[in-house]
Amino acid sequence: MGMFSAFNINATGMTAERYRMDVISENVANANTTRTADGTPYRRKVVAFTEKNMGASFSHVLGHEAHKHALSGTNANVSHTHNFVHTHTGQGYTGTGVKVSGLYEDHTTEMNMVYDPSHPDADENGYVTYPNVNIITEMTNMIDASRAYEANSTAFNASKAIVQKGLEIGQL
Repeated sequence: MGMFSAFNINATGMTAERYRMDVISENVANANTTRTADGTPYRRKVVAFTEKNMGASFSHVLGHEAHKHALSGTNANVSHTHNFVHTHTGQGYTGTGVKVSGLYEDHTTEMNMVYDPSHPDADENGYVTYPNVNIITEMTNMIDASRAYEANSTAFNASKAIVQKGLEIGQL
């Protein structure tokens, strides 16, 4: 692992988590949007991550079931397969950072039907279709993304301190 690899890995993690927080914010902002530009209600969006380096699969290290559980996280309602992989080196498994592999609409969670015959978007039975955004789920995901961002930031600063100490030793 090169001297700047840790910086790159943590920077990609912070970038990905920042994007995830932006998408969660968009979900919260559109929680009551019953009509988008195409005339349909807003549908919740979910971000998927993969590792930048597509090496050997890391799932055999954890075992298939543990790997599936780790991938489901807070986005268990998404029906897309995510492939998190790590590169095998002589000393073990290392990663090269994370990237956003996709932004998906959540089609597995039911839209919310609310009886409101006076609403302009009500159907012939008086029901309005609201987005499938659950504020509690979104806030939980936001806390998760925020803490992941913070962990990457802390690791970045720790790597920076290690490099600074190494440079100080080299000056002696």
